[in-house]
Amino acid sequence: MIYDEPKFLDGGDRYVLIEFGNEMNLDLNFIAQGLSTKIKENKVKGIIETAPCFASMLVHYEPDLISKGDLICELASMIESLGPTDSIELPSRLFYFETLYLDPWTKECIEDYNAKITEKEYDPDFVSRINNLEDSSQLVRVHSGTEYWVASLGFWPGLPFLQPLDPRSMITAPKYNPPRTWTPRGAIGMGGSASGIYPVATPGGYQLFGRIPMPIWDPDKRFDVFSGNIVLFRPGDRIKFVPCTKEEFDSAESKADEGTYNYNMVDYQKFSVKQYKSWIDSIDSSHRF
Repeated sequence: MIYDEPKFLDGGDRYVLIEFGNEMNLDLNFIAQGLSTKIKENKVKGIIETAPCFASMLVHYEPDLISKGDLICELASMIESLGPTDSIELPSRLFYFETLYLDPWTKECIEDYNAKITEKEYDPDFVSRINNLEDSSQLVRVHSGTEYWVASLGFWPGLPFLQPLDPRSMITAPKYNPPRTWTPRGAIGMGGSASGIYPVATPGGYQLFGRIPMPIWDPDKRFDVFSGNIVLFRPGDRIKFVPCTKEEFDSAESKADEGTYNYNMVDYQKFSVKQYKSWIDSIDSSHRF
């Protein structure tokens, strides 16, 4: 549900957690993103940083500069000033990523899990079946048929939690139980209705069905796109997965390894919630790709 009034909760002696609702709803994330943008624009004294999430936002503040009570008053006032979500416009970059769906690396990872931990259905087949898709080929069409909204970043630094902007691409899947001991870097997977990209090789529990060749986490800042941050994404960015061949993937990965890869990014854009909702109203959201 979406709360009539946001809840302000303690998140520690220097943090306040704002909850806007208790469901994964793009409208709630638009509110969190809009509030984060307004805080940056107003340069509120005492606020160090914000971390928007699906239906909430964590605010890090300095209590020597602003009390918790004054902070909550400031935040409540800014939330009120946002007005309806239709009026929200957010800075948004768009990334196009070559993507090898049904790739050999995540397949090897799944097979290793079957051999060493427990047997399970091949992830693409499982996700296709539980979402009433014809087969894994339709899974590729459905998953790649939309831009994805970067709602938040976690559980590993730089990992984007993604929601499809086109409701026709909405699919869901449970996480592994128990989780895997390793996942390839760049793997694309899904847990619940959120897609994600693994920034590094790490344990994980998302259902896997693809991989990208370029880094999204670069502590050495080898690429210009990382000049301001070792993490590629910011909340409010968008991602378009573009299916490619194994040869195209290998070429892109080779350039990434050499440090010569050019990221296909469109900058200086604004995402209009009003225009987005108008587009949603114009399509038949029950039709799959």
